[in-house]
Amino acid sequence: AVARAATARPVRKPAHPARPPRRPRLGDPRRRLRLATVLALAMFAAIGIRLIGLQVTDAPAYAQRGLLQRLDTVVLTAARGAIYDRAGAALAHSVEARYVYADPTAVKDPAEVARRLSPLLGIARSELLPKLLRSKRPDGRESRFEYLQRGVTVQTAEAVTKLNLAGINVAADERREVPGHDLAANLIGFTGDDLNGLEGLEARYDDLLRGRNGKLVYEPSNGDDLPEDVAIPGGYRNETPAHPGSSLRLTIDRDVQFYTQRVLYDNMRKVKATVGAAIVLDVRTGEVVAQASYPTYDAAAWSKYKPEHRNDVATSVVFDPGSVHKALVVGAALEEGVVKPTSAVVVGPRITKGDEEFRDTHPNYRPRAMSLPGILAYSSNIGTIKIADLLGAQKLYDYQLRFGLGKVTGVGVLGEAQGLVQPPQNWSGSSYGSVPVGHGVAVTPLQMAAAYGAIANDGTWIQPHLVQAVLNSDGSVRSRPTPQRRQVLSPANAAQLRTMMEAVITVDGATGTTAAIRGYRVAGKTGTGAQVVGGRYIAGEVASFVGMAPADKPRYVVAVFAHTPGGGGGVIAGPAFRDIMAYTLTRFKVPPTGAKPPRFVVYP
Repeated sequence: AVARAATARPVRKPAHPARPPRRPRLGDPRRRLRLATVLALAMFAAIGIRLIGLQVTDAPAYAQRGLLQRLDTVVLTAARGAIYDRAGAALAHSVEARYVYADPTAVKDPAEVARRLSPLLGIARSELLPKLLRSKRPDGRESRFEYLQRGVTVQTAEAVTKLNLAGINVAADERREVPGHDLAANLIGFTGDDLNGLEGLEARYDDLLRGRNGKLVYEPSNGDDLPEDVAIPGGYRNETPAHPGSSLRLTIDRDVQFYTQRVLYDNMRKVKATVGAAIVLDVRTGEVVAQASYPTYDAAAWSKYKPEHRNDVATSVVFDPGSVHKALVVGAALEEGVVKPTSAVVVGPRITKGDEEFRDTHPNYRPRAMSLPGILAYSSNIGTIKIADLLGAQKLYDYQLRFGLGKVTGVGVLGEAQGLVQPPQNWSGSSYGSVPVGHGVAVTPLQMAAAYGAIANDGTWIQPHLVQAVLNSDGSVRSRPTPQRRQVLSPANAAQLRTMMEAVITVDGATGTTAAIRGYRVAGKTGTGAQVVGGRYIAGEVASFVGMAPADKPRYVVAVFAHTPGGGGGVIAGPAFRDIMAYTLTRFKVPPTGAKPPRFVVYP
């Protein structure tokens, strides 16, 4: 026992006495109540602030947005201005019409509606159906207005109304009417379904003609008491009135235009022409009294014609002028003093320039002197080339520009061609022969008419123009054009040149005897050139005659150009000139010439 006691290990006491376990801490209900109160107050404060914002600051915006969602907008179309001739006769104007529209949200059976409307509107069902189906606008709202057709007749609109189709309505509109159909169609052009100008003067002056549209914003009825397209009495309504477009009074005379077109058409058919143009120009003002094209088209049904039928040939097609250019060479030589009215030029059977030989169509078997009237009467190439040598290439080029060649006239139509005259540094050796006789030069018929207008107007070139005045919607004059003017020849030299050009009509065997008009003195020049397409000559010849009457005191210039399989200007264009000029003189009561033309000596 003692031994066990001796070997037994002593029992160690813990360093620290054991702590009794802690009791769980109970929450303070007063603290939780305070926190909940603060959170509740903060929430109510936030809601209160937001309510104040909604009711005070944001209320107008929400009200406006709600109003916009209830509003419909209708475009109030501005009446398009008319196009009149010089006497006030309508060439193109807008007439009362209707447009048919759909509210897709009210259409009950789109397929059936399309089937019933198709024969009345002349529109395929497949084209109508998408406009009758419900759809979204870019702003996300449902579309409640879709045009089905504009410019329908009143009778068609009444037939649509009688169908009593839900969601289909008609309203007042206008449509473009062209009373003359093909009368001046190549000038006037046409508009599209939305009455925007697409070609001709309708497109060139579209901003003036179409005016400014207005709009009506209103609150439509959605109840049973009123139809859906009727505004709520006393509801929101805001109307911006439309401002009608301006009108154009042209320089064109309707009767002269009609006669010119008829003469041109008849003559072009006889000679199997591909294109032709005839222009009547008032030499005192530069006003274009008539400007006809062949072929032409019906502007009221323009989509049925090829684009080439709609060209204004007088300004968009370029030709080699041929011998009508020779009068400009003689006029420039007179002005520069290198020849006199009494001068004579020795003309032989041929002349060589560069690598090309030039001959006369009127044979001269031996060199002999020819007067200036004789050179014009027989259209001598050699005589004209020798006069151009005296004048010099640079001077000839300068006068071409002064006569208006090589740049647009600015007559007022779209797509006017510039033409081309080459400066002397671009000439080849043969150009010294070809340019004076009107080859290697590209002009429009209107450019040549205006150049001869300068000769007729005592040497003053006046810019040709088609618009006499722009009219306000009430008919008062808003503006008038101010055509450019410049002196090209002195009055004395212009008068001398006109007298010489009478030889073309009066001398036996001259090239222009077919252009003679009984009782009137006529001055002019024939030409045979070529047509330029894409910078190249095409097969066939361009016959031309440009002249003025009465020659001793000119009132009008008439220019006729025709691209044909072959034939000279005297044979093809001379008779057309004669008929058009005779009618124009009669139409404007120009008295016959009292004096007789002088007698000309061709070979002095």
